[in-house]
Amino acid sequence: MTVQADTARRRHKLSLVLFVVSLVCALVLGVLWVLASNNSSVAYAATRDEALQQGQEAIVNFNSLDHKDIDRGLQRWEDNSTGALRDEVRKGRKDYATRIQQAKSSTTARVLDAGIVELDENAGKARMIAVVQITVTVEGQPPANKQDRYQAELTREGDVWKISGLGTVPVG
Repeated sequence: MTVQADTARRRHKLSLVLFVVSLVCALVLGVLWVLASNNSSVAYAATRDEALQQGQEAIVNFNSLDHKDIDRGLQRWEDNSTGALRDEVRKGRKDYATRIQQAKSSTTARVLDAGIVELDENAGKARMIAVVQITVTVEGQPPANKQDRYQAELTREGDVWKISGLGTVPVG
């Protein structure tokens, strides 16, 4: 056998081995990808992210209110709440409107940080915490910023996560 024929045979064997190794890797990665995409933890993470995003929006809506357009703000409160909290918003709507209009105040909120601390997908319940910066503007005064920490109880109503309980968390 010549050196060239021997070298050609080795290259052919090496190419065949590399092809088989590549094929096995592709199959293994394909199976892992299919398993991961069907994994219940992926669905759980998506539900958690959805609850967090909708919970943050609801907290912002509960902390943003303009005395010049009080009805729209209170409607957002109602739209973003459920259960006993929604009942409380409906019952106190007129009183809230009067107090806010008398104070001539407006608030704008933004979530600085938030997280889901508990999630029960089957029951459609979640609990989240959030740090919120609220800018308060009273007519004739410069705006003032404050930060609050909130704990919110979330309840899924259809496909939407709404606040069923909301309270501040003391610092310290």
